Amino acid sequence: METVNDSEDKPKDFIKLNCEKLSADEISALVISPCCGAVALFVGTTRNNFEGRKVIQLEYEAYEPMAEVEIKKICTDIRLKWPSVKHIAIHHRLGTVPISEASVMVAVSAPHRAESLEAVQYGINALKAAVPIWKKEVYEDESAWKENKECFWAKTEK
Repeated sequence: METVNDSEDKPKDFIKLNCEKLSADEISALVISPCCGAVALFVGTTRNNFEGRKVIQLEYEAYEPMAEVEIKKICTDIRLKWPSVKHIAIHHRLGTVPISEASVMVAVSAPHRAESLEAVQYGINALKAAVPIWKKEVYEDESAWKENKECFWAKTEK
């Protein structure tokens, strides 16, 4: 019989950086908890346009050891800001990401929806601002590396 304070359901962080297709079902299943009534999920997908130009695909590269450290810091920050958060999963795809496929997913479980939604929004914003993952937009006739406007190192170099 499960108890309200199931000791086997300790808070966990799930971080994944790889070239495999991301799964909303998989990431949601990682964070679901019997003591939580909310799972919030953000899915960032490749769109087919940027500033009027046709985008063919995106390509991502990362300095993986540092990226993982920075994502762990984000998880720690989420737990400090929203202590009721149970599980956190942040997955980012590397390599080529075709149109309409997911490049990033952030999922959070919490007892109530407000903190799960706030934590997910914080998580994706912090990832874009601090994690060393670079994006190349591939157009019909050329390609260009893009910086995240939120990225802290992009702000300091201008």
